Amino acid sequence: MSEPDYEAPAAQREVVVIGEVTGAHGVSGWVRVHSLTEPREAIFEYRPWLLGDRLEEARVSQSRTQGNRLVALLEGTDDRAAADALAHRQIAVYRDQLPELPRDRYYWIDLVGLAVRLADGRELGRIEKMLATGANDVMVVRGERERLIPFVPGPYVKQVDLEAGTVVVDWDPDF
Repeated sequence: MSEPDYEAPAAQREVVVIGEVTGAHGVSGWVRVHSLTEPREAIFEYRPWLLGDRLEEARVSQSRTQGNRLVALLEGTDDRAAADALAHRQIAVYRDQLPELPRDRYYWIDLVGLAVRLADGRELGRIEKMLATGANDVMVVRGERERLIPFVPGPYVKQVDLEAGTVVVDWDPDF
């Protein structure tokens, strides 16, 4: 992804976490990357990365798949010590760097916090977080108790209304 055409002040731009630097890879400054993007290699398309709590800009100079891992070389990171210093830092990008999604597709960040209701209006709680299980994504809904509800449009998810801040589900409230 290219950088946006305009530059709003960084404090006004929403930030979205898309991965994490998990540690050093080798001795030449490469880092291992855990990606939350789909496909996972898409993390390398975003420029710049914003690392850690301070959102320090980092630019990927090289990247590749190494076996079942993703690895990257960041500008200015040229030895293992520099790579080790980046371990466990979240990788974020500005929200306006994300591509528009087709209708009925959602970024997890847009779903977190939405109220989850049954068709009759009873509220089950709010989406606390989303999980990837392999088979399908799962909403972790926190209300009077925690529920794990598959995010499967049709059978379980009947409607998502981002403007109203709600997700309507077909789910047994006792489950």
